[in-house]
Amino acid sequence: MKQESWLKTLLSFASPCKGKMVLSVLCAVISVIGGFVPYLGIYEVLRMFIDETAGWYSLLFWCGISLGGYLVKIAFYGISTVLSHVSAYTILEGLRLKVADRLMRAPLGEVLNKSIGSVKSTIVDRVEDVEPPLAHMIPELSSNLLLPLGVVVALFVMDWRMGLASLVTIPAALIPMISGLKTYNSQYAAYMKANNRVNSVIVEYVEGIEVVKAFNQASSSYEKFTGAVRSFKEFTMAWFESTWKSMNLCFAILPTTLLGTLPVGVALYLDGSMGPAELALCFMLALGIVTPLLKATQFLNEAKSMEYAVRDANHILQLPELKEAPKPAQLENNDIVLQDVSFSYTGNSEDEVLHHIHLAMPEGSFTALVGPSGGGKSTVARLIARFWDVTNGSIKIGGVDLRDIPLKQLADTVSFVTQDNFLFDCSLKENIRLGNPHATEEQVFAAARAAQCEDFICRLEKGWDTPAGEAGKQLSGGERQRIAIARAILKDAPIVILDEATAFTDPENEDKIQRSIMELSRGKTLLVIAHRLSTIQNADQIVVLKKGTIVDIGKQDELLQRCPLYQQLWQSHVGAKHWSVTEAKGGYAHV
Repeated sequence: MKQESWLKTLLSFASPCKGKMVLSVLCAVISVIGGFVPYLGIYEVLRMFIDETAGWYSLLFWCGISLGGYLVKIAFYGISTVLSHVSAYTILEGLRLKVADRLMRAPLGEVLNKSIGSVKSTIVDRVEDVEPPLAHMIPELSSNLLLPLGVVVALFVMDWRMGLASLVTIPAALIPMISGLKTYNSQYAAYMKANNRVNSVIVEYVEGIEVVKAFNQASSSYEKFTGAVRSFKEFTMAWFESTWKSMNLCFAILPTTLLGTLPVGVALYLDGSMGPAELALCFMLALGIVTPLLKATQFLNEAKSMEYAVRDANHILQLPELKEAPKPAQLENNDIVLQDVSFSYTGNSEDEVLHHIHLAMPEGSFTALVGPSGGGKSTVARLIARFWDVTNGSIKIGGVDLRDIPLKQLADTVSFVTQDNFLFDCSLKENIRLGNPHATEEQVFAAARAAQCEDFICRLEKGWDTPAGEAGKQLSGGERQRIAIARAILKDAPIVILDEATAFTDPENEDKIQRSIMELSRGKTLLVIAHRLSTIQNADQIVVLKKGTIVDIGKQDELLQRCPLYQQLWQSHVGAKHWSVTEAKGGYAHV
């Protein structure tokens, strides 16, 4: 996003509350006008005392007028602040929803390229930085700028020489301020860079504390942590010290409006151009310029912080979207066909990770993807779930290109289970119900039983209402996996993709997980990625991938006869020089 367009972008975020924000500014203007009334009241009271015409009725009248003006100022400032806060939080809600919606619609590759910390920082912290300017700058900055402007105009109306005198110190104060602001943009950019770095080190240190302790690296890791914090402190202090002289000089000169108005006012009084009441009012008005101007300067940092917040939020909102089909597709069946599929994460053909893949998976069949790490197995699976769009070629389900299937319909058609499934910090029952939010409790319990969850859930103190904890940390890896499989069973999608679903489970849990997978895949079109080849030896077809290319396709016995790469993979799996198909039994039984 161009730097000069951040304000325009912010205003586009504010469009849903344009009416409230305009009304907030109008109320701020009325508040400023009400603030001038007490000055007029004091002037009239002084004039009556000087002219010796003061009486109880007239004094009470102008005191009442002054009090009324003050109440108008307070009341309309309060209304302005309420309207601006309502607008600000409405905009924040809409902005966060827009960001979340764009993350859902963007290709997963674009999202995965961003660290969780940066996305969290944008949605939570950076977007929150937009609130103070929206909520406070509208009423406060409006009044803090309008009030001095009104005071200067009033002084010029009373006597143009007093108006000029009130402004004499402002240019003198701006000179050191401008000199201090010459490097402000570059310094603030460096400050944000340093701030992001120290935040990353802190997150790394906290998240990696277990590894640090396990490998006795506490001292070196702590040194990195303290070094980053110290470096950030030194940078910040050096920046502040470089601006102290100029900013202190500015704030020392700016409040001294009497340096100009006092001698000029006395001279005008002595030559009879101005009466004592007018002179006193001019002095009071001149002093009224300072405080709002000083408050206005405090918004400088907030405006810059808002600029970065808007830029970061807009960066996510500018992520490309997956093409969305306008209407539901008519799928003939649940076949999956990859036709001449090539894929690059960058879109550049020189960086392709898949090359001209041709693969057909008939409805109800069991297909397994095997091969060395980095061969493209997970990429194939994720392309079928449309985490990305293919670079070249096409993927079809039921004869329809994925790009012509609405995302919601595709999500209902495909269940994707990985080795690291995320659980939300809600009850286990509600975690399972995510597979089908409209499911009855009995359907949830049935899915849990089919996924072999009931035995460990019943042992928990709160049973089905046990919170999973943040990201499911209250459960073991195998238990989290079974909850995720129960969720997929409840979803009952016709196509099931298992990406390394049992790669890191212990033997006891693996047996239970495989039984739950058997239930999940019953009657489905099943695609499995597995390192443990004994679990997929009954597959209808095994696809051997290496460096993004299909090396061979066939059944287990066929590949053992003709595919050297599969022979090597199998030999590594069974851990012996001599092997036979009967050495390993069991695995995924597709019914």
